[in-house]
Amino acid sequence: MAPVETPPQEQYASKPVADSRSYWRWHKDDFFPEPSFSSWGAYRSALAATPARLRDRFTGRSTDAIELGALRRRSENEMRRCLTWWDLTWFGFGSVIGAGIFVLTGQEAHDDAGPAIVLSYVVSGLSAMLSVFCYTEFAVEIPVAGGSFAYLRVELGDVAAFIAAANLILESIIGTAAVARSWTSYLASLINMPVSKLRIHTSLVEGYNELDPVAVVVIAVTATMAMLSAKGTSRINWVASAVHVVVIAFVIVAGFIHAKPSNLTPFMPHGVPGVFRAAAIVYFAYGGFDNIATMAEETKNPSRDIPLGLLGSMSVITVIYCVMALVLSMMQPYTAIDRSAAYSVAFSSVGMHWAQYVVALGALKGMTTVMLVGALGQARYTTHIARSHIIPPVFALVHPRTGTPVNATILIAVLAACIAFFSSLDVLASLLSISTLFIFMMMATALLVRRYYVRGVTTRAHALRFVAFLVVIIASSAGIAAYWGAAPERWEGYVVLVPAWVIGTLGIQLMVPAARAPKVWGVPLVPWLPSLSIATNLFLMGSLGAQAFVRFGVCTAVMLVYYVLVGLHATYDVAHDDECGEDEQLGYGDATAVVDAADGKAGATTGDVEKASAGGDGGLR
Repeated sequence: MAPVETPPQEQYASKPVADSRSYWRWHKDDFFPEPSFSSWGAYRSALAATPARLRDRFTGRSTDAIELGALRRRSENEMRRCLTWWDLTWFGFGSVIGAGIFVLTGQEAHDDAGPAIVLSYVVSGLSAMLSVFCYTEFAVEIPVAGGSFAYLRVELGDVAAFIAAANLILESIIGTAAVARSWTSYLASLINMPVSKLRIHTSLVEGYNELDPVAVVVIAVTATMAMLSAKGTSRINWVASAVHVVVIAFVIVAGFIHAKPSNLTPFMPHGVPGVFRAAAIVYFAYGGFDNIATMAEETKNPSRDIPLGLLGSMSVITVIYCVMALVLSMMQPYTAIDRSAAYSVAFSSVGMHWAQYVVALGALKGMTTVMLVGALGQARYTTHIARSHIIPPVFALVHPRTGTPVNATILIAVLAACIAFFSSLDVLASLLSISTLFIFMMMATALLVRRYYVRGVTTRAHALRFVAFLVVIIASSAGIAAYWGAAPERWEGYVVLVPAWVIGTLGIQLMVPAARAPKVWGVPLVPWLPSLSIATNLFLMGSLGAQAFVRFGVCTAVMLVYYVLVGLHATYDVAHDDECGEDEQLGYGDATAVVDAADGKAGATTGDVEKASAGGDGGLR
């Protein structure tokens, strides 16, 4: 069937075939094709309807079928299914082991935790594993490039998905910039120069006064590689990651040879609060595993490959992090640990001057693969976000020759390069951690909603009961975090808050019947593990300093302004255009086929097309 010429206001509707136009498009209608932006008059009318549209989008829901079918077709070309569990496992190593362990370990051991940094990695690792469980179940059942954005759009609605989308893009930009800045530090160490020697020093405010052109070049190179081929990037990644694992083995073995148990005293110089402050920061070291979920659309057998790739790689990485943190703490007193290049300086201090170059080279390899895999995953997040029209749909296009989202990759790379050029790692890390923790908390909440609320199945009484218990879980978890931050040495508040969390979780288990069972792979011990994930993520958020919340609040406010002015009206038009709605309905058959191919089962449910009824169900779906 030949492509059909459509007027500008209909170009955003799902198309059953690829568009015949050039991939490179710069017309206004390629960026803002929705009727609300067709003229200034139409835009003024849209702004006047903002309150009503907000109410509509707050209750709006997508479905598994829409995410798998109609939204994917908006990219015009398919991503290539070329990845296996082997690729995903090495993507796990490549996306996680990098700047976090090699830089933040020294920074937090010196500043907050001391030798107890190993406990910080245990705490953050357990929290990360809880989130990994949640991601795995969603990725198996909704194997699309959108990752947590798609999952939240289905379970918590359009507004919650936008908050996730904004934080995902923020996380992508800041994460790439932070790793690129660290790359420059380790390159300087490798060539035996001060860590900031390769940066340009200016008179700007502290934290933004060291310009980093090297970081910009590294971002450009890794983004270019990611744009060329997902499978080719996978081959480069697993070879580089294998070399990186050899370097890590050397660090552990050589480090223990020169370890001194006396350096573990005092073990907890800043007390338990210091351990949790460090845990909240080093959580950044576990960030990136969610990139694996975004590769689901390019995975040959998602139901088998994703659990193997995600759970397998993260289990091994958690052990590696704890052992490496212990090695560093035993090689030097915590007060002598270098904040920027901890492992290199530690080996130099015990006489192994040559080893610092091995460590620096290994760190460079690790951070390069983090950026390489990050460029893949971040672009796929952005692609699916653009498919929903929260950001311009031109960024949803998949290149017909490479089978990769070139526009989305360029967008993230350019923004990250701008941030990396100006901002220091310590300025970036806390903001990245709070954004990541917030999204993971939302993911755990979405999993509980998925298991215990299905429209047309869950009764109103059970829905209200579920909402009440869920509010108790979130409120008590936030209360525990706040109480810890205000008075960590006191215990009275926990006598009320901890039992409240238990009552909320137990209430869901005993008084709300499960409405849905996982088709292929599911999180065990529901609702306890998702509820614990909510509590741990909120607790770690509460352990961050006030400045991180201020930055997070400012960024979120800016994002919401964008949503009210642009994203709200674009998504409203897509959800309510009659012809688009017909296309979505036609897309259900394709989506069901995708689900059947993924899990071997028939009968995917085809619910409403992003238009949830506001009555009769508590507004949950």
